[in-house]
Amino acid sequence: MTKTPLPTLAITGGTGFVGATLVRHAVMRGHAVRALTRRAQAGHGRIRWIEGALDQPDSLARLVEGADAVIHVAGAINAPSRDAFAEANVAGTLNMVEAARAAGVRRFIHVSSLAARAPDLSDYGWSKARSEQVVGASGLDWTVVRPPAVYGPGDRETLELFRWARRGLVLLPPPGRISVIEVSDLSRLLLTLVGAEDSLAQIYEPDDGREQGWSHREFAEAIGVAVGRRRVRTLGLPRPILAAGARLDRLVRGRKAKLTPDRVGYFCHPDWVAAADRRPPADLWRPHIATHAGLKATAITYRTSGWL
Repeated sequence: MTKTPLPTLAITGGTGFVGATLVRHAVMRGHAVRALTRRAQAGHGRIRWIEGALDQPDSLARLVEGADAVIHVAGAINAPSRDAFAEANVAGTLNMVEAARAAGVRRFIHVSSLAARAPDLSDYGWSKARSEQVVGASGLDWTVVRPPAVYGPGDRETLELFRWARRGLVLLPPPGRISVIEVSDLSRLLLTLVGAEDSLAQIYEPDDGREQGWSHREFAEAIGVAVGRRRVRTLGLPRPILAAGARLDRLVRGRKAKLTPDRVGYFCHPDWVAAADRRPPADLWRPHIATHAGLKATAITYRTSGWL
């Protein structure tokens, strides 16, 4: 019996943290992948790298050529202004939608963010909410995924938390709760959605399965355990102190600053817990990686890479 080939996937953001994991897992499952890249990449039998960018429609047309589904991961999580966020996350998504429509690619999976739930808190959240509106009005067979905080091997966004925990002190926002997800679990969800017809026109908020999420302190302490610290002190900083720190970080690290004024807005929000009624159905997907184990594995890879 001839085996039906798996769908060919067009993936944006394939060189980033989430996207690189997704590309690797897609190939492991047997998908042919067409992945967008700004710079030349090493060849692979099942990966065709397409040089281009979201603001280059010709490259997007090449990306979706022959694809059966689009998984749109690319976007900006840090930008100097609302216009810059709009260019990357709103216009970029619109360009990707238009390329898919022009090529007759119906399946479109869009990676958004929990920040889209509260667009008034930050330019980033506003841009992600607008990107969801673009996808919702596309006429395509779409699904939106709003990941919470994503961690895992290779992630540089949470690396500083691990470094602080190793020193025994973690600086935190004001008290609040968050959900988290390990990058491999997120990748598995995105691939599962490709053929999941019941997921059309749905917005999902996946997480690690922990009811009510984690308090900031609980998560910092879990990272402490992962790096081998039996006790970690935590210090919650009030918003004015964080805002001052954001200005200082911008002065010191410029465009590479991790703490920005825009991020202060949603860091200080008390509830970034995935909504129970927006979790993916359990018969479709459920998390496999327990967070304590995932954090431990992440710490090991940081050490192996010389980052920690």
